[in-house]
Amino acid sequence: MIHRADERGHANHGWLNAHHSFSFANWYDPSKVHFGLLRVLNDDIVAPGEGFGMHPHNDMEIITIILKGALQHKDNMGNGSVIKPGDVQVMSAGTGVMHSEFNPSSDEEVNLFQLWIFPKEKNIQPRYDQKTFKVEGRLNAIQTVASGFQKNGELYIHQDAVLSLSNPQKDKPITYAMSKKGNGAYIMVISGSVEIHGTVLNKRDAIGAWDTDEVQIKPLADSELLIVEVPMT
Repeated sequence: MIHRADERGHANHGWLNAHHSFSFANWYDPSKVHFGLLRVLNDDIVAPGEGFGMHPHNDMEIITIILKGALQHKDNMGNGSVIKPGDVQVMSAGTGVMHSEFNPSSDEEVNLFQLWIFPKEKNIQPRYDQKTFKVEGRLNAIQTVASGFQKNGELYIHQDAVLSLSNPQKDKPITYAMSKKGNGAYIMVISGSVEIHGTVLNKRDAIGAWDTDEVQIKPLADSELLIVEVPMT
């Protein structure tokens, strides 16, 4: 399964320029509703001083990764913080949570990925966490930033899923190994160019792989990758 960058859903609201890898809001593509238990992967650019007002979520694992700029988070659990590049935020919405997300800058856009993954169980206690991950930890390596397996200090999510970042350099192949049999991996090129399963992928292109224990990734240029491993059923 290959998703090209220009095939994503797109909505430009002025204050928000959003691209959707999977059907979201007013954009619906029956062939792009989800990848396994990955339901949403939004690539959002929020204008200075703008953002999402207080709104509800429930029964979803929500992961936010900042690519550029900063995002201010507030919720009804009492959490408030500003997350920046290198930071990853997770929120288990569970029985229900209200939160807002704003760009606190007066002159700089914020670019973020937000992912929604279905949880293992419904109606769990809502929770929030965030952590800063050193960029050098993903150079020619797989850096796990969130998972349900509690491997090596990554953030916890309530699903047998793994979110990783990787910055492979040109001609330095890497291998992604599945953490659980039956899982699949959705790999998006944040920047650069790689070859996976004989397919060349460029900026914001993505590929899904399943029924395999590992995925070989050949960088054709210095690249940045997002790897989302999820149960397929």
